[in-house]
Amino acid sequence: MSVLFKHVTAVTMDPERRIIKDAYVAVEGTKIASVGTQRPQGTFGREVDGAGKVLLPGLINAHTHLPMTLMRGYGGGQDLQHWLHDYIFPAEAKLDERAVAAGTGLGLAEMIASGVTCVADMYMKTGTIARQIVEAGLSANLSCGGVYFGAPEDFSPETCGDCQNQTALTEEWHGAGEGQILVDASVHAEYTSNPPLWRWMAQYAVDHHLGMHVHVSETVTEHQECLERWKKTPIQILDQYGVWDCGRSLAAHCVYTTPEDWDVMARKGISCVHNPWSNLKLGSGVAPIPAMAKAGVNVALGTDGMSSHNSADLFSDIKLAACLHGGVSRDPRAVSALQALEMATVNGARALGRDTGAIVPGKTADLILVDFSAPNLIPCHDVVENLVFAAHGSNVDMNMARGKIIYEKGEFLTLDLERVRYEVEHYALPLLFG
Repeated sequence: MSVLFKHVTAVTMDPERRIIKDAYVAVEGTKIASVGTQRPQGTFGREVDGAGKVLLPGLINAHTHLPMTLMRGYGGGQDLQHWLHDYIFPAEAKLDERAVAAGTGLGLAEMIASGVTCVADMYMKTGTIARQIVEAGLSANLSCGGVYFGAPEDFSPETCGDCQNQTALTEEWHGAGEGQILVDASVHAEYTSNPPLWRWMAQYAVDHHLGMHVHVSETVTEHQECLERWKKTPIQILDQYGVWDCGRSLAAHCVYTTPEDWDVMARKGISCVHNPWSNLKLGSGVAPIPAMAKAGVNVALGTDGMSSHNSADLFSDIKLAACLHGGVSRDPRAVSALQALEMATVNGARALGRDTGAIVPGKTADLILVDFSAPNLIPCHDVVENLVFAAHGSNVDMNMARGKIIYEKGEFLTLDLERVRYEVEHYALPLLFG
């Protein structure tokens, strides 16, 4: 279907970071066809009047765990390790495919309504998650979060469950939906695995042209214990075993990474995924984002799971990313509003290897309309300032993913929210919590 957005203010995030007022943006199929101030020739299947609205690239949540929406707020007030071992792991042990589908649907609904068009998700029962995402219409980079707690000498890819999961996920889902689903290789973290899995996963990524997704240096305990084990940081020890050799990797958190780590990250195409709310809520710390960016590291943005964030509204993370580092450094220019918006758009696209994140002809048509007639967005002296510091996910009026409108004016067009609610309330929550 062809769609024409007319009379919008287009925050393009193109190389010049142009903001085009009274713009026309044409979409043909899954791609952006044209952008400009003159109406393009031809007829369109639908015309959307964007007067009073801002069109920007769909937001990219570069690190999340969708089914953990079922554990929103569960075990609050704990540090990461106690929270995981005393609350999350016991609840997750009860999950089945139906519960994972319900939690995924709920997470997707919240993200779609708040402007997300693409995610990088790491979780178990990943094929079930893939099916929900395909139906919902978003794009996703999926990984299973490889773990291996066995003795190194006993490792075998034939008996390691996550090697089998990785193979099955890749064979069934990589490239599905004409690239809607991409599969990444993954190591959950240094502390939940050991070298034989790292070697195998690294080689698998290279052989199958996949990216890599890993939790890195999230807490001081994780980082310090890795140094004690290996005399190297997580980034460095994983680099020794080739984990980052695939050319495109996501390193989630990076709170305690070092300048030496940043050099590896910049050279090896490792993007930091900043998860500011999750890191603060769990008391994990504050990632040194301004220094990493100056060192040439691509910085994207993620919510982490809703169990440690409580909200899938990525606009709140954009605002926090812009404010947090100014407070830490006592420098309001530490992360500019534009830089924060870049994390959730163009930088996220680069991190996930996606041809999206900007309103440019030929790019994937992942677009959202934000209603600037809302009281919290009046007046507007600076569009980017308002988007970063004043907008909420509830201001999203329309979500278009891959050229298809999937949400408009509070209505979900690709998922049945009432069915999702029923599954969560009547099946998933009783299964996990009785």
